Amino acid sequence: MLYIIILATVLFLVLNFTGLFNSPVRKITIALLSILPVISSGQDPAVKTTMIWNKGNHNAFTDIIRFKSAFYCTFREGNSHVPKNASENGSIRIIRSYDGVSWEPVALLTDELYDLRDPKLSVMPDGRLMAIMGGSDYSSGKLSGMVPHVSLSGNGKDFSKPVPVSVENGKGYDWIWRVTWKGNTGYGVDYQPGSGDSGYGLKLLQTTDGISWKTVTSFNIEPSPNEATIRFDKKGNMMILLRREAGANGMTGISPPPYTGWKWTELDYRLGGPDFLILKKNTLLIGTRLYQTGSNSTVIYVTGKEGKVRKSVVLPSGGDTSYPGMLIHKKNLWISYYSSHEGKTSIYLSRIKMKDLLDE
Repeated sequence: MLYIIILATVLFLVLNFTGLFNSPVRKITIALLSILPVISSGQDPAVKTTMIWNKGNHNAFTDIIRFKSAFYCTFREGNSHVPKNASENGSIRIIRSYDGVSWEPVALLTDELYDLRDPKLSVMPDGRLMAIMGGSDYSSGKLSGMVPHVSLSGNGKDFSKPVPVSVENGKGYDWIWRVTWKGNTGYGVDYQPGSGDSGYGLKLLQTTDGISWKTVTSFNIEPSPNEATIRFDKKGNMMILLRREAGANGMTGISPPPYTGWKWTELDYRLGGPDFLILKKNTLLIGTRLYQTGSNSTVIYVTGKEGKVRKSVVLPSGGDTSYPGMLIHKKNLWISYYSSHEGKTSIYLSRIKMKDLLDE
């Protein structure tokens, strides 16, 4: 691209100095110069991105899944990133598309007491679509409690009113950030910010109905671990991608069944709203926030099994951004995320061909 710009500029100057104002070469050169800004400023042609929702004042914290031959995307709608009181509680929006282009709203989940946020989607063993979300109590003007909530749908259109879950030995400050099913059992990592526990009380939980949760094991990880995504490899090992606060780098953990003997590895980078997928040949796709001076971005990393980055793709994003959801469909990686790079925090959908992403 640089060589083309230099060549076209030189030609333009030569033609002007030589007086060949009407030559066909000059016209071609001017036309080339006129489109260079479009060529040079365009995004990576391997990434196709569209804004799919911005009707709320603040649209954020996404997830995406395939259910009954359609894409389902969920996120929080609110007045701001965090409410000042219960009157500003956020709601959970769920939208649907059969082609990834045209989207329609199918549900808006609300609660009078709780600010609902960070929804995540999964398909239960009985075939129902489950949305789990954080429930934060700001009725006193500050965070005074947290209870995860669950909403279910059998047809992908009629969703039940969100109900609070029951956590074994819960402290009233519980957050089950994402659920992943293995057979008839669902697994999630619970953390407890605001509970007075500086370690955030990190635990691995399991459920069979999405409502009642029991402890599998507890973790002793510092500092301030929180958002975690669980996946399973082909051998049945459980992997966890874990965010830590206080500027600490993220971590990956792996354990064979019964998921009580863990090996943890610290990454070379921080995480924010992390999601990941396990591919063949010990390859991971990690979606997260890229922390940068000035403005953050949402990024996709192609990594080894312990998180060493082999390739990165920065999505069109900036400012308040991240919390991607990811899935692979018809040899494409589909990524939902939110960003404020165009002014208002909005929901975006990117699509990348897997062969381009993995250089196959």
